[in-house]
Amino acid sequence: MKLSRLSRAAALALAVAAVGVTGCARTSQQTRADQSYVARDVETLYNYAKETLDRNQYRQAALIFDEVERQHPYSVWARRAQLMSAFSYYMAREYQEAILAAQRFLSLHPGNRDAPYAYYLVAMSYYEQIIDVGRDQKVTQQALDSLNELVRRYPNTRYAADARLKIDLARDHLAGKEMEIGRWYQQQGQYLAAVSRFRNVAERYDTTTHVPEALERLVESYLALGIPEEAKKAAAVLGYNYPGSKWYERAYRLVQKHAA
Repeated sequence: MKLSRLSRAAALALAVAAVGVTGCARTSQQTRADQSYVARDVETLYNYAKETLDRNQYRQAALIFDEVERQHPYSVWARRAQLMSAFSYYMAREYQEAILAAQRFLSLHPGNRDAPYAYYLVAMSYYEQIIDVGRDQKVTQQALDSLNELVRRYPNTRYAADARLKIDLARDHLAGKEMEIGRWYQQQGQYLAAVSRFRNVAERYDTTTHVPEALERLVESYLALGIPEEAKKAAAVLGYNYPGSKWYERAYRLVQKHAA
């Protein structure tokens, strides 16, 4: 699910070029103590931050962009530095800092023309933290919620177009987690709990790749519970929507075996 460092940079480079924006004065006092910047004019400081970013020194760049806002809070450069700080934290893989920086920009400039990009940074920062289905999927849900919010607010932007692709991937990931739990319940003989998980996949995540297996496992679970009519219904839905799949072949054999 995760993008490589190169593809992440490629995905956001165009946006950064267009944005040229914003940052966030959010570094801890200890970090501030370690990063002392001599007061200088705003343009010089901003350009220094940009040069640092161009050298791929992402965390250092974020700190300098933060310093732009700290030293010159009422300048137009401060607003530009805020989002640039968020982007720099994102590239440094300090996703929580990137989220906080982008959200702060939105709270201060909700109607700014670069607000879609700030929402995109928030969504991408959650998306990059998605982990394998064997672990808690809270961050996956946060990524999905953020991606949906971006599409809802700014449906015609290039950020929304990319978000729609990632929404499908996030939903597939959540469905995969449901399947893992359902299979575990099934192995333990807890068929009612398994049915609940498999039905959730078939109904809530009906466009994901996990639906055929979910329907076949519903057939298995219903037969194990002694509810053959429900098993036949699940098999019929599976056959109608995925007639050539291996899951339908398995379900068909199970139903035929039970009838015999």
